[in-house]
Amino acid sequence: MSMNYASIYAQSARSGLVRLRTLIILRWLAVIGQVTAILTSKFIIGLQIDLKLCILAIVASVFINLLATFIFPKNRRLPERDFLAMLLFDLIQLAVLLYLTGGLNNPFSILILAPVTVSAMTLRPFSTFFISGLAIILVSVLAFDHVPLIMQSGIVIKLPFLFTVGFWTALMIGIVFLAFYARRVTSETHLMSQALLATQMALSREQKLTDLGGVVAAAAHELGTPLATINLASTELIEDLKNNKELREDAKLIREQVQRCKVILDSMGRSGKDDLQIKIVPITNLIEEAAEPHSKRNKVINITHTFQKNKSESIPNIHRQPEIIHGLRNLIQNAVDFAKTEIWIDTTWNERTISVQICDDGDGYPADIFGRIGDPFIKRRDTFISKDSHPEYEGMGLGLFIAKTLLERSGAQISFSNGSDLKYKKKHNDQLKGAIAEVTWIRSIIEDPNQNKMIGLGENQQFEI
Repeated sequence: MSMNYASIYAQSARSGLVRLRTLIILRWLAVIGQVTAILTSKFIIGLQIDLKLCILAIVASVFINLLATFIFPKNRRLPERDFLAMLLFDLIQLAVLLYLTGGLNNPFSILILAPVTVSAMTLRPFSTFFISGLAIILVSVLAFDHVPLIMQSGIVIKLPFLFTVGFWTALMIGIVFLAFYARRVTSETHLMSQALLATQMALSREQKLTDLGGVVAAAAHELGTPLATINLASTELIEDLKNNKELREDAKLIREQVQRCKVILDSMGRSGKDDLQIKIVPITNLIEEAAEPHSKRNKVINITHTFQKNKSESIPNIHRQPEIIHGLRNLIQNAVDFAKTEIWIDTTWNERTISVQICDDGDGYPADIFGRIGDPFIKRRDTFISKDSHPEYEGMGLGLFIAKTLLERSGAQISFSNGSDLKYKKKHNDQLKGAIAEVTWIRSIIEDPNQNKMIGLGENQQFEI
């Protein structure tokens, strides 16, 4: 079972995010608002408005809505090209109405920001740039060329020139700011959702491996009885066929193959039970399990375990959570990818906490990404990736994010630093100048609460049958 995070990112295009039905509903609301505003201005406020042209512009929206309703299914998701065309129509239709009703003197001119914002949230940068550019052009035209608003008495409603320039400037800034801000926020949200999906896939993979180990162990147990029966029967056949050499050899072959199967199943059963099905394990065993896939990658992995105060303190037994194993494995992988020759994994604990430091002798984290380590889709420490690194993580910037997310889910606190900045430099005789990832748990969160309650039952007592 492989996991390709690159395919997740490849599917992150923003096209097809908006249903046609959503646009249709929004346009109906816009039509109702436009009709209400036009009729109110004409018959209540008493403005001299070219009602026919305004109604014609509104009818165009109605026609487009009816056409989309009857031609396309309601649940259709619009590709980017069609969605862009819809936004262009709405932008131009709104600009025409504003042109007929005073341009920037119309307070509803602020609504021209809406298509720009929607474009920034849903479309690609080029499409957003196109919509924003067109909006800027239309606003500039409306500022100085429009049908004036005239009262029935003949009074022209017009903003002072300074206010017009100020309103035009505010709209320019609003278009640029909203386009950038909405796109930035939406991009971060989108990337985070994709990264969380990858994290969930990683956890699901680890959980499936755990379940598979249980199946293997159960299968090994269930097949033990029939294999023992076959072994017993073949042994009896060997004794009964002393006078038939050929059949006796066949019986011996059957017994040998049965014994071979038993050895294989015993090995599978131990693997399933010892590695995958145990719910409570010593922290030392779990660290070694997390590091084991990277032990043959031509890098020296040094693993140490120490108790900070009392050396007689027993090793903590913790819950064997897939989140912890996969998270630590990703951190170790990152260290192995960028280490020159050695990696150090130091596990320490005291009465309150358990801490794991994963260190390497590489170049450390670059200063330009130091504050963003653990964010999704941040490129690795270097463009170079070892040939034996895992391809599913290559160049995606998801490894550390997945590790951080999974470990924090288990209750850990994670910090990243460089060896040249901390006490570890002296600890490893100035060898350590690379990256350091430190994971710390409160013992009560991950430790087996019954580990200190496992006491002997005392002497065997006599009993009567």
